[in-house]
Amino acid sequence: MPPLTHLLALGGMLFSLGVFGVLTRRNAIGILMAIELMLNGVNINLIAFARYVWANSALGQVFVIFIITVAAVEAAVGLALIISIFRTRGTVNADEVDLLKW
Repeated sequence: MPPLTHLLALGGMLFSLGVFGVLTRRNAIGILMAIELMLNGVNINLIAFARYVWANSALGQVFVIFIITVAAVEAAVGLALIISIFRTRGTVNADEVDLLKW
């Protein structure tokens, strides 16, 4: 089993890569993929803490299952919104979509 610091570094790198993707992408699908990377980084950290800190508790695994469920719902709703925006606007670039502006 790898040490806790290696797992936390891996989770932190995934989360940082996701934040970078959210801040630099213009494509809405790319933004959704970056959010999924952020959630996976959090999942790795939760499993690492559950293994090393709370060895006899299933609390970390329960949180991970909850986050995976939320990520699946977020992906389904996000893709439905993107398809709807693409049908009305013809683009999925986040900077060109101004549906809430008057």
